[in-house]
Amino acid sequence: MDGRELVRSVREFGSVRGLRAMRSAWRQRRTDARGLPPRGAERARVPGQVQGAEPLPGGGIIRFARSELRVRVASGGTVFWGWDGAGPLPSYALAGEAPEPDPRAVLEPDKDGGWRVVAERVTVRVSRHGAVEIRTPGGVMLRRDLPPRWWEPVHGAAGAAGRASAETATEGAQGQGRTGRWVQRSEVPADARFFGLGGRASGPRLRDGTYRLWNTDPRGGGFGPEEDPLYITMPVQLVVADAGTHLAFHDNSWDGQVTLREGEEGAGSGHDRAGASEVRMGGGPLRCWVVVGTPARVLHGWAALTGAPALPPSWALGPQHARWGFGSEREVRRVAAGYRERGLPLSALHLDIDHYDEHQVFTVDRERFPGLPGLAGELREQGVRLVSIVDPAVKADPGNRVYAAGRAAGAFVRDAAGEEVRGVVWPGDCVYPDFTDPAARQWWGGLYEERLAQGFSGVWHDMNEPVSFAPFGDRTLPRSARHTLEGRGGDHREAHNVYGLAMARAGYEGLRRLRPEERPFLFSRSGWAGMQRYGGTWSGDVATGWPGLRASLSLVMGLGLCGVPYSGPDVGGFDGSPPPELFLRWFQLGAYLPLFRTHAAIDAGRREPWEFGPEVLEHARVALAERERLRPYFVTLSQLARLTGAPYVRPVWWGAPEDRALRDCEDAFLLGDALLVAPVMERGTRHRAVRLPRGRWYDTATGEAHEGPGQVLLGAPLSRIPVLARAGSVLAVRGADGGTELEAWAPAAGRTGGGLVVRDRGDGWESAEIERYTTRLADGRVVVERVTDEGAVAVEGPVRVRGLAEVAGQP
Repeated sequence: MDGRELVRSVREFGSVRGLRAMRSAWRQRRTDARGLPPRGAERARVPGQVQGAEPLPGGGIIRFARSELRVRVASGGTVFWGWDGAGPLPSYALAGEAPEPDPRAVLEPDKDGGWRVVAERVTVRVSRHGAVEIRTPGGVMLRRDLPPRWWEPVHGAAGAAGRASAETATEGAQGQGRTGRWVQRSEVPADARFFGLGGRASGPRLRDGTYRLWNTDPRGGGFGPEEDPLYITMPVQLVVADAGTHLAFHDNSWDGQVTLREGEEGAGSGHDRAGASEVRMGGGPLRCWVVVGTPARVLHGWAALTGAPALPPSWALGPQHARWGFGSEREVRRVAAGYRERGLPLSALHLDIDHYDEHQVFTVDRERFPGLPGLAGELREQGVRLVSIVDPAVKADPGNRVYAAGRAAGAFVRDAAGEEVRGVVWPGDCVYPDFTDPAARQWWGGLYEERLAQGFSGVWHDMNEPVSFAPFGDRTLPRSARHTLEGRGGDHREAHNVYGLAMARAGYEGLRRLRPEERPFLFSRSGWAGMQRYGGTWSGDVATGWPGLRASLSLVMGLGLCGVPYSGPDVGGFDGSPPPELFLRWFQLGAYLPLFRTHAAIDAGRREPWEFGPEVLEHARVALAERERLRPYFVTLSQLARLTGAPYVRPVWWGAPEDRALRDCEDAFLLGDALLVAPVMERGTRHRAVRLPRGRWYDTATGEAHEGPGQVLLGAPLSRIPVLARAGSVLAVRGADGGTELEAWAPAAGRTGGGLVVRDRGDGWESAEIERYTTRLADGRVVVERVTDEGAVAVEGPVRVRGLAEVAGQP
């Protein structure tokens, strides 16, 4: 560390906090020096030659000279494989028990001396040296994982196959297998494109490069597309190729990295270069799940494996406003009144850390917020909910009731010597609950009773990577810090990436216990695979600027393809003051994203729409009105996400992954099946090219019809961004009287269409009822019918038909 780093720390956190952060960083370094064993001499190991196999339900165990591989195909066609005794459980990603094996899957010898598991939807081939191939039933290869390589301490390395088998059997009983560092290289088709790996600002398509798997709060107060890693990293790859789509998940929460390289086709020469992936982990089990099929089938299988997305309350699908620095009840009322007086809809206001007493979680500054429950009730009568920030760090002060209770419960993370691990966050010196301990989760979940008593309707988790301020090194806990890990025991190297996920579980389950009649509203800055079970996420501190706007869409699309459908950015960016045009374009994008929330830092410019002048205000009013008109459609999308795993925001290749031009399109998206949204991402743009999937698409502003596949140039005046509707689609919208009506877009001549609708049944737990509709042309008019068990029946109720003039004008 040099003087510049100390100066930066002091400037970023203040003089006292900055000096504390410096001391904390040195303390972390000393703790790890004492608590982590030094890396000594290591020996590399590969599986060796195949020795034999043992059939088991869904597959079997294939034994090699120095290792063994368990392969199992589940009844839905999902494939699991694990080395050295690693089983599906224990796992933070899985929603419960591992899926049942497919009883029809058969393990049999393969012609090259290896083995294969043949199932209805997939074939798994294992070579005699340990390569694992995932193939379609027709034999087309989707993925080939080469024989892995481990590095282990020399004194712990097995010198013979017998000793290897004994170690594997002993350690495999816990489902983890041996946990030395390892590398797994894989090959995919030359035309394949990579997506996923959690929240990446440079996507959604992931270019050649190395991506770290370590949840991180980036330094500097705002990130752009070049920043990596960010708050949510997942070893989840979604791979799209002509041969098919598959998702590969290496179920390992340790620090690691993924290196990707897209393939190259031989331009007819037949000498294609396969795409490549290399996963390196610092420890933990080597095990993998692979889900194959269409994009919709893959995400459905992934949700079945890791859990259905939590259903947000319907009010959380409306516009929301936040600010770090409201400062007082008076300011909150002023902002709420500003929306109301200008006729702008608002569903929620979010209070940041400045409403706490000296930034201490589960407290209230009584001077600035003397009547918080009354304020919450007042706003709720106006249709506006209050949402509270919740940080995990607890001020280490005996006078702090949360600290005293947590210490008595033994709830905080400790070091190898049994002492509480301390870091520095906003309140000063802090301790951290061990959310990998079921008892600590139970205790923490009970604390949300205080938030509900203050009148809050939901929470957002922040700083839960977890963060400890530091001018150098990792801004988190010592890697040697001890965690319960559900009773298995371990350290922060394994627990870090699942910390935010486990905190979300604690909060979600606590809110369900405390208010069982209402669906909890919770979203978290950090998380891991499976976090959708407890809520959603947001962008974190995205930088204010056009690159930050582009990163916002990348994050939402990438997270959706990892199974987290509810997310959105800080509209306008977290830092700085956006120019009016940038704010408006960000606002217009946000109106079509699941979480539509403006937010900014305490020292950044305002984010209320009227602060940017009358022209921006009027255009923002139009965007808000359209969001409210589409609220029933968002309700449908949220219910379908829970039932099927399909994200609200989908890449344009979602229904046509074989279209290579669509696979490379990153500046537009599908909102459900019915709408295609093309946001403006560059300053001064008034027209923009939009690539269309196959079929007919209507410009919702002009009614003009366009035929896909192909590219069209559409108007993008300041007043709107291009939005197109799929011909034949049916969607639920809000009518002029405030009720729900159907909007049907005319199918092309000779074609039919349809759509799904799920009505809003409130914010409880009543089961969703899916309504299915079809559209067709008959005698020059659009006929909309509901599909029932008795057959198709005419729709009763308001239906607004659009696009018919274009159909009538066809030759």
